[in-house]
Amino acid sequence: MTHSPPRLEHPARLHERLRVRLGRAVFDYGWEGLAKLGKLVPMARPSRHGTSVTYDVPYQPGGGRDRLLDVYVPTPGQPSPQHVFAPPYPVVLYIHGGGFRILSKDTHWLMGLAFARRGMVVCNVNYRLSPAHPFPSALEDVAAAYRFVIEHAARFGGDPSRIVLAGESAGANLALALALMSCHRRTEPFAAQVFDAGVVPRAVIPMCGMLQVSDWQRFVRRRPLSHFLTDRLQETAEAYLGPHAAGHGATAELADPLLLLEQGIQTERPLPPMFAGVGTADPLLDDSRRLGRALDKLGVPCQVRYYPGEIHAFHAFVFRAAARRCWQEQFRFIDQYL
Repeated sequence: MTHSPPRLEHPARLHERLRVRLGRAVFDYGWEGLAKLGKLVPMARPSRHGTSVTYDVPYQPGGGRDRLLDVYVPTPGQPSPQHVFAPPYPVVLYIHGGGFRILSKDTHWLMGLAFARRGMVVCNVNYRLSPAHPFPSALEDVAAAYRFVIEHAARFGGDPSRIVLAGESAGANLALALALMSCHRRTEPFAAQVFDAGVVPRAVIPMCGMLQVSDWQRFVRRRPLSHFLTDRLQETAEAYLGPHAAGHGATAELADPLLLLEQGIQTERPLPPMFAGVGTADPLLDDSRRLGRALDKLGVPCQVRYYPGEIHAFHAFVFRAAARRCWQEQFRFIDQYL
């Protein structure tokens, strides 16, 4: 009896597979490492900014670590010079980015601290990640977190009638979809529960967002991108939409909230004002441009700010002048509408 020799993988295919794996490791663990290093800096201590933190608050009973949030609260009796709001404080629901696949509230402590030192209660939320939990799992979770914030903000000194939705990258997508659900009645149970809560955010801050997950190739058609960036875009879309994307039906619209705006969605409640900041070197730049055009057409107040030469999520690097300017412009926008 003879045996066929093992079939060897084509060198080009092997090279591609190794490239994707190496790029994923650099991207995934690089962000995690930077967040951990940053937290070691003395100025990262919440107490230095007149802020206290309650960690790991469950917003969905029995949900495990995927359904926890951290609450950043301005400390009574220790006001920061940065505080511009008095209690009951406005509430920020912050939704982290990471391509729907990685990162957490723990990697995004800086965002929680930045808003809280301004004088706002911040609920920095975890959600289930793909590919283990593809769409609409993350959206279901942030919808549950939104309802939790409305119901429990007062116990942390927050005002549930003054909520800001904020997030970057994938988190911007989820924040925008959540805002649409608060203004437009849909049939999905998680979306209907958001609408029925009856609270529309006062403002939305979708920073450097991937606001349409389908047709990820549009970014490559717009301009040539490196293999590293192309691989990240492809794996983000495929992991989030999952192997059964065609079975989502009308719910799939919520993975592409930008398309709903461009189609001229007519909402039962007015959409809230929005602020979108993005670097001109960000491969996702065009989605923020499209967002501005769509909101202008709908008559929704919108400020889109472009930061020359800045990369994706540049505002996390607060030692940079452009990042500080971006935060200042976000705060001025919030002050205007709160």
